[in-house]
Amino acid sequence: MTMTATATDSAATSQSNELSPLQCILMRGSRSSSNRLKWDIVIGIAVLHLGALLAPWTFTWSAFWVFIALQVITGMFGITLCYHRLLAHRSFRVPKWLEYVFTLCGVLALQGGPVKWVATHRVHHAFSDRPQDPHSPRRGFWWAHMLWLFPYDELLDEPRNFRRLAPELARDKVHWLLERSQVILTFALGGVLFALGGLPWLIWGVFFRTVFVYHGTWLVNSASHVWGYQSYATNEGSRNNWLVALVSFGEGWHNNHHAYLYSAAHGLRWWEVDVTYLTIRLLRRMGLATRVRLPQGAPAQMPDTLPAPRTMRMFRPAATSV
Repeated sequence: MTMTATATDSAATSQSNELSPLQCILMRGSRSSSNRLKWDIVIGIAVLHLGALLAPWTFTWSAFWVFIALQVITGMFGITLCYHRLLAHRSFRVPKWLEYVFTLCGVLALQGGPVKWVATHRVHHAFSDRPQDPHSPRRGFWWAHMLWLFPYDELLDEPRNFRRLAPELARDKVHWLLERSQVILTFALGGVLFALGGLPWLIWGVFFRTVFVYHGTWLVNSASHVWGYQSYATNEGSRNNWLVALVSFGEGWHNNHHAYLYSAAHGLRWWEVDVTYLTIRLLRRMGLATRVRLPQGAPAQMPDTLPAPRTMRMFRPAATSV
């Protein structure tokens, strides 16, 4: 099979739920960002980092294991498995109740609700390392790593806009409820941890764990577009980076992912360990994951120049379900 070019008028009409780049452009015809800072995000991330600095002075073994458990729950099950491979790319399917459970895990990572996270990720793939990419390192490593989160962006920060980039999730009442509940759910988790284990559990289970998972995710946007090797000529900056793969449960095999967007497996060589895909395989053995998609055909490649908005198409590789 070979790569095919397909136009989608709605993300919900495609099994893959991917967008054409046309749908990633503001309804007025262009993207717009400003120098206006989102002070709630700036202050929130600063407070979390300051709290994380208390980790060495609040260490206990029970707090450490709480950190490990919640890192797996929120970082792997929530972000890499659910937000990314399940919701953004539909690389596999699970029962709806389990999708909601995994989405709750993602919400507790405090990286944004499922609708906005998926919308942002789809814009990234549509314009990878082009000017419209929200977090390309071509604007600087630290921009790609975290600074892009702070300025207001009309496309990605206005619900009326980002809802249209992930319409199948925005229409789902449970997903939209979780979208609006991430802060209160995080406070609730913090309260439970403090009640059970005092300040050490709160610091290690919320502050330090959230910051650790943040940087694991952010390194995929920054380091995995700067350092590493390319197995596929995708005509953009994605790289396979073993260190990023280690701290992000397999997401660091990023060039492989950009070559085969819909693949549930990102590690495609025997030594490219992909813990998230191993977990998906386990779910399939348990009868909980179906329609698991793997690479097939030619890898995807970004065009040298983007077509005019009204003729843009999203190139996507063929995939197979197993």
